Amino acid sequence: MKKIYAFDFDGTLTTKDTLIEFIRFAKGTLAFGWGFARYAHLLVLMKLGLYPNWKAKQKVFAYFFKGMTIEDFNALCQAFAASSQYLLRPAGIKAIQQAQNEGAEVLIVSASIDNWVQPFFTDVKVLGTQIEVIDGKLTGRFLTKNCYGQEKVSRILTLFPDRKDYHLTAFGDSRGDKEMLAFADESYFKPFRQ
Repeated sequence: MKKIYAFDFDGTLTTKDTLIEFIRFAKGTLAFGWGFARYAHLLVLMKLGLYPNWKAKQKVFAYFFKGMTIEDFNALCQAFAASSQYLLRPAGIKAIQQAQNEGAEVLIVSASIDNWVQPFFTDVKVLGTQIEVIDGKLTGRFLTKNCYGQEKVSRILTLFPDRKDYHLTAFGDSRGDKEMLAFADESYFKPFRQ
């Protein structure tokens, strides 16, 4: 039977939320602070469950990156991953390597934008939130649903629709991983913290 390992990224494989870290890296601490202050009310409403997670995230993303060329954005993503390896949890990276050594299929299933998650991993498939690009520029909107909650299960099923054909092991650390962890044959919550 095929083995699939699905890892959440932010908080599970990293020590911090990479959306915040990426914005700070791309725009600087002062611009980051102003941008988050502008949307603080939406972030509070989101935490209270009164405003959709994806909508708040998209508004913040658009504020910082709408109109940027995809080439410049991808260059930032590459530079961010290269300079942010310290964010990765060593035990999580070791688990990925062990799964690959077993010949398993390894997925990173993340609500983060796949453009900055993928450069952290050379030979792992990333299922992340995808961004819309028109005429070479970021529109500030998401092309796909935010890869959070049930969407994580949907993405796995899109790649591997016949659930009885594989054994799924999932790793997560937050509310956004609950459905993926429940869907898996084996699941681990906050597994790589020492």
